[in-house]
Amino acid sequence: MVYRIRLAYHGCTNRPFFHIVVLKHIMPRNYPPVEQIGTYDPMPNNHNEKLVAVNFERLKYWMAEGAYLTKPVAQLLGLSGFLPAHPMSYVQARRKRMEAEKKASEAESSETQNSEET
Repeated sequence: MVYRIRLAYHGCTNRPFFHIVVLKHIMPRNYPPVEQIGTYDPMPNNHNEKLVAVNFERLKYWMAEGAYLTKPVAQLLGLSGFLPAHPMSYVQARRKRMEAEKKASEAESSETQNSEET
């Protein structure tokens, strides 16, 4: 049997929360899982942290049994240091960095234009 380690949505509107679960590969996202091995809260807390809790012993067991990781779970585990960083993490970081640089340059140019007008 092929298993997948994936995120199951357990939140409400504007307040997402995910369980990291083991499911058979053909089951829908919120089907009762074979096992829940962790949680992920993507909303930043007071310290601007996104919380992830994983039972690494059970994760190792399921990976040894041949369970596949979905891309979001692989990215989380790469950021946590359990696995090598997922390549998509680098792509997303570069995109965000370029977007921030673009906003900064636009703000700088608008300030320059405002100071020239006065």
